[in-house]
Amino acid sequence: MQQPDGIPTFKLVIVGDGGTGKTTFVKRHLSGEFEKKYIPTIGVDVHPMLFNTNCGPIRFEVWDTAGQEKFGGLKDGYYVQAHCAIIMFDVTSRDTYKNVATWYKDLVRVCENIPIVLVGNKCDVKDRKVKQRQITFHRKKNLQYYDVSAKSNYNFERPFLWIARKLTGNPNLVFVADPRMLKPAEIDPRTIQQESIDINDPSIPMNSFNDDVFGNGPI
Repeated sequence: MQQPDGIPTFKLVIVGDGGTGKTTFVKRHLSGEFEKKYIPTIGVDVHPMLFNTNCGPIRFEVWDTAGQEKFGGLKDGYYVQAHCAIIMFDVTSRDTYKNVATWYKDLVRVCENIPIVLVGNKCDVKDRKVKQRQITFHRKKNLQYYDVSAKSNYNFERPFLWIARKLTGNPNLVFVADPRMLKPAEIDPRTIQQESIDINDPSIPMNSFNDDVFGNGPI
């Protein structure tokens, strides 16, 4: 979608349980926070995020629920005409991962075939409940997965880069400048390094992962 300024612009919706860190994640990008706008009819904040690439600038209009999900399901208007999506859960909360399936179902009911990234936030926290080897939903649904830390900016740009490549059809697209970010908090790098397997690797058989995170069968 081309804007008057000529910059390709895409609607990106970010969904997930309340408290998973969606708003904090979005606010890490300074230009998106400074230029955000509120849509009262739907109850969302829209953050325009600009990324400079080797093929020119690209903009994501990131729709944040502003906590509306705590009062029930989101309105279809939130999803309509979305070009891409991020589903976020909290790696310190098993319930938020369990609910990923519901968010995915709501999303594809309206949007059908759009690029979707599954994101596990708060990977900087030592008391991690959902281990990487237990995260398999993305492989069943052909999604991409990343650990992120909104607090430390860890992997912040990775979901956006993957989506940008999918939307443009250019696997060689790269970001040529770091986005303007809030200063990251200091964390212990060992907390992230201990979870270092590539769970997007299709060569790893599904049965090598423990899918029954919750003791009540697969998602």
